[in-house]
Amino acid sequence: MPPFTVLHVCMGNICRSPMAERLLSLAVGERLARRDVDPARADELLHSHSAGTGGWHAGEEMNPPAARQVTTRGGSVAGFAARKLRSDHIDAADLVLTATADQLEYVVALRPDAVSRTFVLGEFGRLLAALDPAALPPAEATPEAVYARGAALVEAAHAARQGTTPLPTDDLDDPWGRGDQCFSRVADEIEETVHPLAAVLLP
Repeated sequence: MPPFTVLHVCMGNICRSPMAERLLSLAVGERLARRDVDPARADELLHSHSAGTGGWHAGEEMNPPAARQVTTRGGSVAGFAARKLRSDHIDAADLVLTATADQLEYVVALRPDAVSRTFVLGEFGRLLAALDPAALPPAEATPEAVYARGAALVEAAHAARQGTTPLPTDDLDDPWGRGDQCFSRVADEIEETVHPLAAVLLP
């Protein structure tokens, strides 16, 4: 059973989506630590990765102020390299979280069959808050249980958004070229979704 796979998408893949990638992994590790499970096992349960629609920064490290947000919050930036979004990244993802509605449209244009598992990050956070975790499969710190719970969560979120569209406030501002205060605010907004997501997957 593969780990539950979350793909984060922004434009350049050096600011927003890398922060989301690493902050989600950190949140899952913290949930495991609360269960007295080695946080290093997080990758066995959930694969969090990212890509950019632009591709101009392929091979680059995370933008320094983005990296600072990850490391000061307890995460790691080791081994990160930006990459351009490809169809196979989308095909392999169980959940795709985009920084903006424009990027959601890009993903769905590339892979129309991914529409039911692709959300703007803020949109997914709003839907998540309204769902009943008790309706999901049992929660255990095993790949099988996290995968089943994650898949059911995505299905429930997609059903809950029928007839709605993302709100302008769901988009993450692009902090590139701006100061640490802006990056901190964007990282806070990312955590407002990835922390509850980790908590639902591993309560």
